[in-house]
Amino acid sequence: MMDGRTADIKTPVVRTYDKFLLFIMLLLIAFGALMIYSSTSVITPLLAQKHITEFYYFKRHLLTMILGGIVMLFTYRLKPSALKRAAVPLLVFSFFLLTLVFLPHIGVTAGGARRWIRLWPTTFQPSELVKLAMVIFLARYVSMPDYDTERFRSFVKPLVVMALFQMVFLKQPDFGSTMSLAFLTFAMLFISGMRLRYIASVLLLAVPVVYKLIMEPYRLRRITSFIDPWKDPLGSGFQLVQSFISLGSGGLTGLGLGESRQKLSFLPASHTDFIFCLVGEELGLIGASILMALFVLLFIRGITVANRSKDKFVYYLAYGLTLMISLQALINFSVVTGVVPTKGLPLPFMSYGGSALLMNMAAVGILLRISKGDEDIVTAENNAAKAKKIARRNIYSRKGYIR
Repeated sequence: MMDGRTADIKTPVVRTYDKFLLFIMLLLIAFGALMIYSSTSVITPLLAQKHITEFYYFKRHLLTMILGGIVMLFTYRLKPSALKRAAVPLLVFSFFLLTLVFLPHIGVTAGGARRWIRLWPTTFQPSELVKLAMVIFLARYVSMPDYDTERFRSFVKPLVVMALFQMVFLKQPDFGSTMSLAFLTFAMLFISGMRLRYIASVLLLAVPVVYKLIMEPYRLRRITSFIDPWKDPLGSGFQLVQSFISLGSGGLTGLGLGESRQKLSFLPASHTDFIFCLVGEELGLIGASILMALFVLLFIRGITVANRSKDKFVYYLAYGLTLMISLQALINFSVVTGVVPTKGLPLPFMSYGGSALLMNMAAVGILLRISKGDEDIVTAENNAAKAKKIARRNIYSRKGYIR
């Protein structure tokens, strides 16, 4: 007769992957491809001189989508336990790639920043891999048995890792990735139950550092143009002013697909960081609201996947990946609507840019694998095996076989 405690252990039911989550992602990607074509289909004289056709960016984006699908299938086939073992090596590898941007003939400079490495026939931005690697590392760290939310030492260790990456980001410089990594790290520590006084104390100590960074001339111009973009509408406030004009021109229903006026060399980065403006201009408030609703649904599905998990690492991993995508979308929406100062962060699944799309699709692949719940089945079976072993030992002990 077995101990009664083993009867309470139930093996989770085998589930299929979250089809609704996959459907949302596919909708966002298709929506993004459509808007990228719309924003790049008009060829200016400067682009014509470079022999760039109306399908140039669209075809490159399609290639990235195909590569992203391959990456998503790869991460979908990875067991969360394999990701847990690879957390530290992946973080070290991402740091190695991050330092390659400073090497001649490997690092690529654009817009005064050195953030990319040359990979024929395109480039790759290692900071996007760093975010994914940091989420996996933090999920492993906060799920370890010796992680104690009451100990300041447990709080400091991930901050040291974060600060190391941030120093390299600022050297590039990439203030947007620096802040994104900080948001992710503090959010995951908060979710893990870390004491608020630890988080608040570090944030307070970081104020002078942030102030010094903001006082850099080009960052200060962003702050002043954010406060009053109309003060210098043809200079530092040009980007934000054009963003407002683009969003305001759309009205309720928009000018119509492909009918944007601001994409005619008025709105910079209309196919990358400011693609949301194009959505608002061509599809109006209705189209922009549908797009934001899709991201809200993606966030809800990601949190639902996390809450279903019985394994601590898988739980924090799903939460972290969901936040990685959702926080970046929230920051992008805030930037283009003038809620926060301008930062170089793309809109997930929508903006033109291969590195971000690849890493976001990789994150969704992991979430889809987690949604199957097979890792929870292994955990439950292991717990059941341990419980049976303990129960058998207790029976033998009562019969006098074990003294």
